[in-house]
Amino acid sequence: MPVNNRLKDLRHDHRMNQTEFADFLGINIYQYNRYENGARQPTLEVALQISEKVKRTVNDIFYFAEEASE
Repeated sequence: MPVNNRLKDLRHDHRMNQTEFADFLGINIYQYNRYENGARQPTLEVALQISEKVKRTVNDIFYFAEEASE
C-alpha cells in the first residue's frame, strides 16, 4: 500500500522553503525533496526524527494513500 506524506503542508505551516525546512530537520535538501515529492520514503529513524522536530506524530505526517480518499 503506497504511503503519502504531509511534509509540504508542514513546511508551509513553518513558512519555510524546501532548503530552510531541510536544514531545520537536519536532512540533506535533495533527500528532503525526494521525501516531499513521494519519490522516496524515509527510514523509520528519519521519520521519527522529523516527527520530533515538528512535534507531530509519525501518523500525522505519513499515511497510507487510501486514507486520503476516505
